[in-house]
Amino acid sequence: MSIPQTGGGPIESHDQLAEMLSKGCKPKDQWRIGTEHEKFGYIKATNMPLPYEGDVGIKAMLEGLEQRFGWDRVEEGGKIIGLTKDGANVSLEPGGQLELSGAPLETIHQTCDEVNHHLAQVKEIADEMGAGFIGLGAAPEWTHEQMPLMPKGRYKLMDAYMGTVGTHGTQMMRRTCTVQVNLDFSSEVDMVQKLRVAIALQPVATALFANSPFFEGKPNGHKSWRSRVWRGLDDSRTGMLPWVFEDGMGFERWVDWVLDVPMYFVYRDGKYIDALGQSFRDFLKGELPALPGEKPLLSDWADHLTTVFPEARIKQFIEMRGADGGPWRRLCALPAFWVGLTYDQGALDAAWDLCKDWTAEQRQALLVASSVDGLQAKVDGIDMHQLAKACVDIAHGGLKARAKPGAGGLVADETHFLNALQESVETGQVPADELLAKYHGEWGGDLSKIYPEYSY
Repeated sequence: MSIPQTGGGPIESHDQLAEMLSKGCKPKDQWRIGTEHEKFGYIKATNMPLPYEGDVGIKAMLEGLEQRFGWDRVEEGGKIIGLTKDGANVSLEPGGQLELSGAPLETIHQTCDEVNHHLAQVKEIADEMGAGFIGLGAAPEWTHEQMPLMPKGRYKLMDAYMGTVGTHGTQMMRRTCTVQVNLDFSSEVDMVQKLRVAIALQPVATALFANSPFFEGKPNGHKSWRSRVWRGLDDSRTGMLPWVFEDGMGFERWVDWVLDVPMYFVYRDGKYIDALGQSFRDFLKGELPALPGEKPLLSDWADHLTTVFPEARIKQFIEMRGADGGPWRRLCALPAFWVGLTYDQGALDAAWDLCKDWTAEQRQALLVASSVDGLQAKVDGIDMHQLAKACVDIAHGGLKARAKPGAGGLVADETHFLNALQESVETGQVPADELLAKYHGEWGGDLSKIYPEYSY
């Protein structure tokens, strides 16, 4: 989840809303890669989730990272809730999932080094306190009541609201994890093409990274339960956004949609003010019940932009949101997949050619089928396994064309970061398939085996 936004001054005209998004346009040589990933922490002695307080807890974890590795603390209400350093930040998801939001970096070599460095730091502190961290799309065993709610005002408001607008909102908050990548665009036209490719092909990422076949101690019938959870969150702010593929799509059209999404909160003086279900359009008129007579700041608009959760999202960059959290090497494969598809124009055009003729109904059906069946999904003659192979091939070509060397020039490009995905398209198996095979085979239905075998 995003941290509160600051600055920007008052909103004096409607035009400022789209202008804020358009300020994200950058020339290609300034495009960067920002990788985010979440993981579940647990107490090794009990396999139970980490509480906030205690010797083996989230607070101790954050303080350990702060003291040993020079991170700066972020507090809310006098409690440590995050860390910042060198353009990156560590934050908490509602159930205590630990997230790294990486710095904007030039190459996947750099972002993978960042991931590796972060996980090594986390493991060092966690091992000493008797904690473990595991990369999965959904908590395999823990119930809602067993998951602590972190001491952040935003989460307290959202937790109470979720049950009124959907069936899976509190599951999303406390019991799911993802890996995302944030990517740049050069113009409004470039943003639209990338966003359309991102949304249409997001089910491919869901299938390739599917890693949440268990929930509350048993198989749940999905390869990606995390994806299923997001579909039941809140129809007003999630989904495949069919209007993105219509004529007239641009920054202003995105603004119009976000303005119609009900608000969660307004952040003032370090506190979250309850604005649940209220209208940002009313806020622009000075008629917000939560703050009568007051008009919004640009930081309020930036905050509101973080409360929409479609499969891909625009801020001053595009967020790819369809993948489950997972094992170490797939944390680097996710940015490789999307950078390969979108940062070379030839690859982007080829990716669009794959999906440009699909209907809204087909795109939605692919999302559902990918969460249930992974690479075995089939919709109207579209075979997910073959589609994923085509996407990985295009991404490989895109990374080769980028020709970004690493390891002091010893590695010619970034293509090797796709190796985990190439193995999946060769075998037809994704992490969820491996987990299910273990569960029904050597684990004998004992999910406690997942912790030592799959933790970082």
